[in-house]
Amino acid sequence: MTTDRWGIDTQWVDARGRSRAVADRTLRQLRDLIGEPPAGAERQAPVVTSPGGALGADVAGEVVCEDGSARWVGGGVLPRDVPLGYHWLHSSDGPRRRLIVSPGRCWLPAGWRAWGLAVQLYAARSRASWGIGDLGDLRSLREWLQGLGGGFVLVNPLLAVAPTLSQEASPYLPATRRWRNPIYLRVDMLPGGEPTDVERNELRDLQAGGRIDRDRVWALKRAVLGRAFRARRPADDEFETWRAQQGSALHAHATWCALADAHGADWRDWPAPLQRPDAAAVARFAAEHAVEIAFHSWLQWQLDRQLAAASGDVIVIQDLPIGVAGGGADAWTWQAQLASGVEVGAPPDVFSPDGQAWGSPPFIPWRLRQADYEPFVQAVRGTITGAGGMRIDHVMGLFRLWWVPPGGTPVDGAYVRYPSRDLLDIVALESHRARALVVGEDLGTVEPGVRETLAARGLLSYKLVWFEAHDPADWPSASMAAVTTHDLPTVSGLWGGLDLHDQRRYGTG
Repeated sequence: MTTDRWGIDTQWVDARGRSRAVADRTLRQLRDLIGEPPAGAERQAPVVTSPGGALGADVAGEVVCEDGSARWVGGGVLPRDVPLGYHWLHSSDGPRRRLIVSPGRCWLPAGWRAWGLAVQLYAARSRASWGIGDLGDLRSLREWLQGLGGGFVLVNPLLAVAPTLSQEASPYLPATRRWRNPIYLRVDMLPGGEPTDVERNELRDLQAGGRIDRDRVWALKRAVLGRAFRARRPADDEFETWRAQQGSALHAHATWCALADAHGADWRDWPAPLQRPDAAAVARFAAEHAVEIAFHSWLQWQLDRQLAAASGDVIVIQDLPIGVAGGGADAWTWQAQLASGVEVGAPPDVFSPDGQAWGSPPFIPWRLRQADYEPFVQAVRGTITGAGGMRIDHVMGLFRLWWVPPGGTPVDGAYVRYPSRDLLDIVALESHRARALVVGEDLGTVEPGVRETLAARGLLSYKLVWFEAHDPADWPSASMAAVTTHDLPTVSGLWGGLDLHDQRRYGTG
């Protein structure tokens, strides 16, 4: 396998084991999009290591730790007593660099074994929820499962989409991988969250319907949430303290939400002066719409509180998707780090003969490093904190991603390499900080050595009865085993043979 200096594999092996060459046109397109880092960029890139680990012969200087303490490091090795965390390295002959000190392995209790449920929360509706499963339902589900002796609930991504109509239906194409979706709030648990008589009629219709109508649900919830926000205490110290702790990341997201309310869900269609988050026009908009920005920040606070209430002795495992919508909040914030026009996907295989394109733009690897891995850190931390576990969808994307070029199809794509050692170290660090286990969804085309690396790093493998030919006793012990997953037939569909019926109906089986 040959990887060029842009990090592109010029060949790849298909599902039948045949070596395939990447088209010259694809290579030219992707090389132009990736570009090359400026001279000296690597001397400014973050240093990622472990206590007692290698620093690099040219790395020396004063380390200022997160707690404010400082010490000198050098000699090519990091002292073992440097704490885990995100620090700053100030060298005498170069710029300040981020120093990320990781344990190297994810947190995993010795001998931990449990059974649990994998749930699409939006479908887990109850008589108390408003036409869609919510965090109140998750709390009830957790309490019920705990009484049965279960150990975990795995839920779909609970991540935010644009706060507009029409609502994005796929939880795997969110606007952000950092902040959660307020459609999952149990509204009437909030002070002032009671519906009016007219709204109760709408609520009864939503509860009686057989399908989820996200637009109607969100329109109703947003109206009541707006009243609850306006009725809160003017000086809510607890909220303001939490808001300040979230820093600029929350402000950027809430600003994007307010802009989306005013100009639509896709920032690429906004007036040009508003398309960059650091623009003067955006700062003016934020100053003029401080109340709206506070509202969207308050929604995230309430989500944080309700998720904490839904968690307990039963671990809630949240799902981290591979990417975000190209017009969403993260793509607006990190647009300089993303490959515009490219889609992440998968090459043709037995499961999908035409390949797949998932609609998400990928990060340019060297630009992600240049950003101190901050987009990835925020995504992992936002998913793993306050839950107890995280499932990484398409975990192979930490090693390489299939890029579908602009104007092309998945067949025209190529693999682009990522700094997997650094990314896995970040996952391990956040896992230890949150005391949360990590599951790597390793289904599909997996290159040799990846599963072994993930196991050595303490990530659980993900095994499906659907795909496994071996006896379960022969599966790796460090695994999460399941009957099916979100994009395969349901258990009830398998039980009744409806999966075969639907495949024949649509000409796919």
